[in-house]
Amino acid sequence: MTRAQIHEKNPDAAAGTDMRRAAVAGFIGSLMEWYDFFLFGTASALVFGKLFFPASSPEAGTLAAFATFAVGFVSRPIGAVLFGHIGDRIGRKTALLATALIMGLGTLAIGLLPTYDSIGVWAPALLVVLRLLQGLGIGGEWGGASLVALEHAPVGRRGFIGSLPQMGSPMGLLLSTLVFAVVSRMDSAAFLAWGWRVPFLISAVFLAAAVYIRLAIAETPAFLKAKAAGEQAPVPILELFRRYPKNIALATGARLADAVVFNVINVFGIAYAATTLHVDRGTMLSGFVIAAAAEVAILPLVGLVSDRFGRRPVYMAGVLLSGSFIFAYFPLLQSGSTLLAWFAIVMALAVGTGLMFAIQSSFFSELFGTGVRYTGISIGYQLSALIGGAPTPLIASALVIWSGGAWWPVAVYVAAVCALSAVCVWLAAETHRSDLA
Repeated sequence: MTRAQIHEKNPDAAAGTDMRRAAVAGFIGSLMEWYDFFLFGTASALVFGKLFFPASSPEAGTLAAFATFAVGFVSRPIGAVLFGHIGDRIGRKTALLATALIMGLGTLAIGLLPTYDSIGVWAPALLVVLRLLQGLGIGGEWGGASLVALEHAPVGRRGFIGSLPQMGSPMGLLLSTLVFAVVSRMDSAAFLAWGWRVPFLISAVFLAAAVYIRLAIAETPAFLKAKAAGEQAPVPILELFRRYPKNIALATGARLADAVVFNVINVFGIAYAATTLHVDRGTMLSGFVIAAAAEVAILPLVGLVSDRFGRRPVYMAGVLLSGSFIFAYFPLLQSGSTLLAWFAIVMALAVGTGLMFAIQSSFFSELFGTGVRYTGISIGYQLSALIGGAPTPLIASALVIWSGGAWWPVAVYVAAVCALSAVCVWLAAETHRSDLA
């Protein structure tokens, strides 16, 4: 029996099956995206400075590795425009297959890349090129993974359904951190020689799963309805800025808090804790594993709460918690207590950013019409990543150097960004009862 015959015979059951498939496809793609993303961030803090920038001092090498991490953010808005156009004009499914291949193959290539000792300056140059390619795929991945789930979901359940692909983020962090924690226990020489490559090569498993599942999903009802009604914009990016300039600004500003806080805690925080606060590397990595596991459980609960009480109050709670708790985060790491360090990481990552991240896909999707929705949520998300996420490790590192190792300038920077995000959330409309079709 064909898909069309199944829909005709039992449309409710078929719609439920499509929704589940779409949620799984979104989750697997998100898992691969964030596994790759966190992997590069962890390697930037622990490995890349030594292997690709060995002529520099340890501090300069770390800064150079962070700069390489940041260049991936430059191509993400380009990917958002490119795949947003494909997703809004041709279909969500086509765009998602393309982004999975670009991201997965880029990560595999990093795992096979020769180091500076083998090919000299070509090594960091190729690393930058692959990071740019990775960013291009990531730029279109998040929006598509979100929409294939959300546009199959009924009103009143979008917060919960939208939180399922978001679970790919902590799962990606959990898996990447676990894999890196295992290989980092190797002898230092073996780890730097080949052990660091293993986590990147494992990405092939997620790539195969993502492509297989995405080939089986149906196009979303909202997109098919818009296409049949002739509501697609010839150039989605132009139509987006013509019709929704305010919502683009609010979505971008609202997400800045999450982008900045996360990169301070994860990418910058790992290096800062190890080099300045002298926190054991194993303690930090274990804390991220615990926090990621906690966030997997928290995200769907946050989605359910937002379906009941709305997106804005839930998101605002995450912004305010993140902006205030950052002043306790570094002292807790510095306390010398492993349990307090783990508590700090869980509160900042799983709870603070979790309250925001869980509902970003549903909150932002509800701000745009179907004809430009893929482009809209991708641009808002990736602009915030470029503005807030990309420079944050460099800014935080520079602030620490300027202050002689003190953490408080970093906390003030985070709090200021959270204040800006709070204003954007306050100005945004409540959307949890809107119809995506």
